[in-house]
Amino acid sequence: MPQFFLNKRLIILLVSIIILVALIGFSLRDRDKLTWPEQLIKDTTGFVQNVFSRPANSVAGFFDNLKDLQNTYKENKELKSRLDDLAQLEAQVQQLNKENIELRGILEKEENLRKYDPIQATVISRNPDRWQELLTINKGSVHGIKANMAVITSKGLIGKVKNPQQFTSTVQLLSTTDPKNRISASILGEENGEVSGMIEGYDNEKKMLLLKRIPYEAKVKKDQIVVTSRLSGLFPEGLVIGRVVEVFPDQFGLTQTAYIKPEADLYDIDHVIVAKKEMDDSVLEEILQAEKEEEMKKK
Repeated sequence: MPQFFLNKRLIILLVSIIILVALIGFSLRDRDKLTWPEQLIKDTTGFVQNVFSRPANSVAGFFDNLKDLQNTYKENKELKSRLDDLAQLEAQVQQLNKENIELRGILEKEENLRKYDPIQATVISRNPDRWQELLTINKGSVHGIKANMAVITSKGLIGKVKNPQQFTSTVQLLSTTDPKNRISASILGEENGEVSGMIEGYDNEKKMLLLKRIPYEAKVKKDQIVVTSRLSGLFPEGLVIGRVVEVFPDQFGLTQTAYIKPEADLYDIDHVIVAKKEMDDSVLEEILQAEKEEEMKKK
């Protein structure tokens, strides 16, 4: 009996192998259509694969998208950092170009001030409350700076030294509202030659200087250049102040007043030159004393 079952199992195994080989051979043949068992198996397999592949692809796609978002965030952060660095570099380049132009202009200006001892200085502070009136430079009396010395930039005159300290000095700008701040000036012209006047005051609305005491008969035209006068005992002669914009008679009709657009930028100042005029201290003291006496007489 056991031998019978053993032979039966062997026969079943052989038959199964034959059927399997037959099925394999049958499936490998070139056919236009599949049998219904094959179609059933393929459809069932495809359905099962479709059921499991969609969630798997969705999960895989979710993690891929999350990874892409993380990479995008990192790249965006790096790009922003580089843009910030680029903006900083551009600002530095612009600042260096500006300083280069200013320093080149100052060097050229020094060559023109042969009769005067130019002292280079840098603006170190500026009071926001008195932005249009005062600024502080990094040179003082130990560097030879004294009160009332002319202060210029590469473009032209911006003011004068008001209070020199040991290592710093306060500069009073042309745009100050101080009525005592007067500068002898000349209007350069071909017809009348030089026309003298006095810089007295500043129009805050028009951002222009007021050149007063111009002779009534003098013919002054727009765009004529205004410079420091040779009659000034304190300032070097010929320092550019600005250009004429408009001329009108004063309230009494005896003289004329002109609006002068400053040649130098009175708001953006970094580097300056203090023009130390070559004269004896005694002469300087006489001039200052004469100005004080004139002010006392007016009072």
